[in-house]
Amino acid sequence: MTPSGSSHQDASASDAQWRSAGDRIQALLDASASGGTVARERAERLVREVTDLYGAGLERLMRLAARSAPEVVDALLADDLVASLLLIHGLHPHSVQRRITDALDTVRPYLGSHGGDVHLLDVVGGPENRIARLQFSGSCKSCPSSAVTLELTVEDAVRAAAPEISSIEVVVPQQESSPTTIPAESLWSHLHTGPHAPGRWHPVPALAALTPGEVGGFQVAGVAVFACRIGDDLYAYLDRCGCCGESLAGAVLHRRMATADAVLRCPRCHAHFDVVHAGASIDGATVNSSANSAHLDPIPVLMRDGVLAMALPRPVTESVA
Repeated sequence: MTPSGSSHQDASASDAQWRSAGDRIQALLDASASGGTVARERAERLVREVTDLYGAGLERLMRLAARSAPEVVDALLADDLVASLLLIHGLHPHSVQRRITDALDTVRPYLGSHGGDVHLLDVVGGPENRIARLQFSGSCKSCPSSAVTLELTVEDAVRAAAPEISSIEVVVPQQESSPTTIPAESLWSHLHTGPHAPGRWHPVPALAALTPGEVGGFQVAGVAVFACRIGDDLYAYLDRCGCCGESLAGAVLHRRMATADAVLRCPRCHAHFDVVHAGASIDGATVNSSANSAHLDPIPVLMRDGVLAMALPRPVTESVA
């Protein structure tokens, strides 16, 4: 590990520590309840006083920066931790529409790998019930799990950038009819059902060490996965060949210098998969004589809380018909 890599991991660990500060504060408040109602109320008041004090300080810092060095404001907003504190105190200078649009830009490369895209139509409702209305475009049919992973990625990005959003609606354009609005509750509910339902995000800081063209295997929360870096982009999949079902341990990328043509070959059955475009088979192979093309099972990879993380699917009990 190079000194720069060590510095990056130290920074990631520091970010993760501060991101969990809210949980530690809540645990201390809960513990104070053992001293009775009065002790709990005093502890909560102390937290509010400290929070308000630092909020007032942040407001003055932002005002001074905006007046004397506007470029500093941009640098502060680019820091995830600082931006989150500004959101908590209602000091973020960007509108909710701007923040959501910027958040969608961060996940657009991942969406593009599935042949899709998403756009913010508008934000409606009052302060107590703000609704972000989104619209997907393009094709997300590269594999059966694409829609689920896309939705999980988009929802996570929107809620992190705009915590004041109470719900998300996706407007689905239909031919020869008006668009249909799907409530967020029904849209996202299947994220927790079905064979590709994701669980929660897991930090995998070791992903940052992958070099361009490298394929690495990982055990994350007991699940075998692999990831590869194509240029500056990371792609991750379950460690299971979409054709023979065996592990892809030992697989390498072919034509590494041609980013758009990055191909992963199964070392056992020699099936080939396009790792940039949702792991689709380029051989026309099928799984168990299914009409659907063989594919790898993609896993979303995003920078969360300053650390690269994967959204892993829940365990699935496989059965043979």
